[in-house]
Amino acid sequence: MSIAYVIVAVTTVAYCLFSAGADFVRWERVGVAMDTVGVPRRWMPWLGVPKAVAALGLLIGFWIPMIATAAAAGLVLFFGAAIATHLRARDYSFGLQYPFLLLAIATLASSTAV
Repeated sequence: MSIAYVIVAVTTVAYCLFSAGADFVRWERVGVAMDTVGVPRRWMPWLGVPKAVAALGLLIGFWIPMIATAAAAGLVLFFGAAIATHLRARDYSFGLQYPFLLLAIATLASSTAV
């Protein structure tokens, strides 16, 4: 396991926990973004669950690498779908979904290199 992977994975865990926490507490900034793309605010806690599970999977992945790869792949799909939702709604503003997707891709790429 490389130092680069550990740094990327720990950073991804932190960002996922932040994002999941924002969903769980129904942070207004996230709610406004969801309103913009037509996603009901009542979905916020449910959208936090996959991010929290992925963070847990990445942590477990330090001992079982296949779990980390699966968690990172799930994050790539999740944030890819988030971007697709924004583009479908013609919302071209720069939001956190873009850096989160890049971080998920970096985590996936480095997890397969472990």
